[in-house]
Amino acid sequence: MHQKNIHYAGRTLTEATRALILLHGRGGTAGDILSLAPLLHVQDFALLAPQAMQNTWYPYSFLTPPADNEPWLSSALGIVGSVIEDITMAGIATENIYFTGFSQGACLTLEFITRHAQRWGGVAAFTGGLIGDKLYTENYRGDFAGTPVFIGTSDPDPHVPVTRVQASEAVLRERHAQVTLKVYPNMGHTISRDELEQANTLIFKM
Repeated sequence: MHQKNIHYAGRTLTEATRALILLHGRGGTAGDILSLAPLLHVQDFALLAPQAMQNTWYPYSFLTPPADNEPWLSSALGIVGSVIEDITMAGIATENIYFTGFSQGACLTLEFITRHAQRWGGVAAFTGGLIGDKLYTENYRGDFAGTPVFIGTSDPDPHVPVTRVQASEAVLRERHAQVTLKVYPNMGHTISRDELEQANTLIFKM
């Protein structure tokens, strides 16, 4: 089970009008994902990066049955929800809350926002898809009301099949997210400069 261990950067919650939640990948750290901040147009944001226990949000592939990843998956989703509560308690509206994540963190990001679809500020998911051995659409509720979402991924990727990314895109579109999916041939399991530029153009607008 995860403990609430949040790393902060950027503006404080009391002085910021926008907040960004950053979710690291398997084996990564909050510090790793926060190192993206100088490359994104988030200078006036409060930045909040939770740290997963033992550097992983859930133990198995995101493509295994969700029950196999419990109780870690539910605990991870709960940590994200708790961070959002902190942000809104500070007076920042949900439409000014943004998300970004890489790999396992991108999967967790997409799973959380689709379970709680509403007008968020925007989402940049670097190599991820909705979680499960299949899409459990009964878990997804709400309406994104035009929330901009950028998803970038490699074809092929050793951990995230493009077919799952495309299926996830369809679910988000059905709930009225404004999704931009960009598939990069043979990019590898990484975050490219073009993905960061896409995120800045589509999500983190100055």
